[in-house]
Amino acid sequence: MLTPRKGHATTRYSPVALVLHWGFAVLFIYGIIKQVDDVAQLADAAFLRFEMIFAIIFLILLAARFAYMKTRTVSALPANTPVWQRRAAGFVHYGMYVSFAAIALSGIIIGLLYSAGFTSGWLLEAATELHGLTVTVCYWLIGIHIAAAFYHRWLKDGVWSAMVPVWKEPPR
Repeated sequence: MLTPRKGHATTRYSPVALVLHWGFAVLFIYGIIKQVDDVAQLADAAFLRFEMIFAIIFLILLAARFAYMKTRTVSALPANTPVWQRRAAGFVHYGMYVSFAAIALSGIIIGLLYSAGFTSGWLLEAATELHGLTVTVCYWLIGIHIAAAFYHRWLKDGVWSAMVPVWKEPPR
């Protein structure tokens, strides 16, 4: 447990929370690396099936992670964190959950449309645009999340050390 200090977080996330956080980061990076480059790749039935199963598993794990984090953890933000900062943190965290879910759901919609014979046209194009938009929003939110983590490391308020298993904050 972190040593309590005025303005210093006293929360250290459980091993389960750490695995969920960093495991999900790895899963998302894997999804980005193996992403579909061209919707025509979905003509391969095995590839389409893999993409659909991956998206469904991603959604299930996302829901499980959300439920666990919501019911089993508390924020590592120190008690004296300004209200605007708490709200911003909540917006970014919930925004990431929504955008992750939207990425998977729009990917499933693309897969369903393609398998139903919509291999081109405005409907498939709209779904792929939605998918691309949600990915872009997610990238921005992840960037803000990472920037905020470094900000908290700079503050040395314990937030960084609560979730990051390496490169612990130096003492104040």
